[in-house]
Amino acid sequence: MTENLTEPIEPVTQVRKKSLKDEVFELLHQHIVAGRCTPGEWLRQEEIASRLGVSQTPVREALDLLVSVGLAERVPFRGVRVPELSATEIVDAYLMRLELESMAACLAAQNRSEEQKSGMSEIIQQTRFSITLEDMSRQRQLNKSFHLMIAEASGSTLLCKLYEMVSNLFPDWRLYEYMFRHPELLENSLEKEYQEHKAILDAISAQNQELAVQVAAQHIRNLGDEIVNYLDVPRNLLKEKEMQLTPLLCSYNLDKSENKRR
Repeated sequence: MTENLTEPIEPVTQVRKKSLKDEVFELLHQHIVAGRCTPGEWLRQEEIASRLGVSQTPVREALDLLVSVGLAERVPFRGVRVPELSATEIVDAYLMRLELESMAACLAAQNRSEEQKSGMSEIIQQTRFSITLEDMSRQRQLNKSFHLMIAEASGSTLLCKLYEMVSNLFPDWRLYEYMFRHPELLENSLEKEYQEHKAILDAISAQNQELAVQVAAQHIRNLGDEIVNYLDVPRNLLKEKEMQLTPLLCSYNLDKSENKRR
C-alpha cells in the first residue's frame, strides 16, 4: 500500500462470490483491523490496484467504503489515509456515543418492531461464532450493524444519521487491532461483548426503557475503559470530559454504573 506496509496484499484470484469492490474493501478492512496499516498511513489507489492486479475503479470504490465506515479519511488534494486520531478526538467520539447510544436504546425499547428485534437477535447469534483473529473484520462489521439497528429501531431518522456519523469516528477498529497484537485477550473480550449485546437486546425486547438505557450506557462505558487501557487515552481526560456532562448523564441514571467502576 505504501512503503510502511509490512505484509503484501495477495492478488484477487479466487472465485468471486462478492463484487470486486467488496473483495477489495474486505482485504483492506482486514489489513487495517489487523494493524498492518498504521494510523496516518496513506492508502494509494494506484499502488493498491497494482498489487491486487485489478483496475483502479474497484479500488477507488473500496476506498470510498472505507471512508464511509470510519476506517479511512479523505484529505482534500492529498488522498486517503488511515485515521490518526488524537486522545481528545477519541474522547469526544466516546462521549457522543455514550449519549446517542443511551438515547437510541431508550427509544428502541419503546418503538422497535418485531422484525427489528429478530434482526438484532440474528446478528448477535452470528457474532457468537466469530471467535478467531481471522473473524475480526467480520466481527467488527456485525458489531456495527447491531448498533446501527438499535439506532434505526429508535424510530428517529435524525438520531440514526447522527449516530452513524459518530460511530464512524469512534476508533473501535483500533481496539480490534489491539486484539491482533494480544490474542490472549480475544476470547474473554468477545464473550463479554456478546453478553453485553444480549443484555441490551433483552431489555429492548422487554420494552424496559430504564434497563435498556442502563445496559447500553454501561456497554459504552466499558468501551471507555478499553480505550484508556488499550489505546493509552488518559483516564483523567476522559473523566474530566464526562464530568462536564454530569447533568445529562444523571438524567439517564448513568451515575449508578459509575459507582460500580470506582
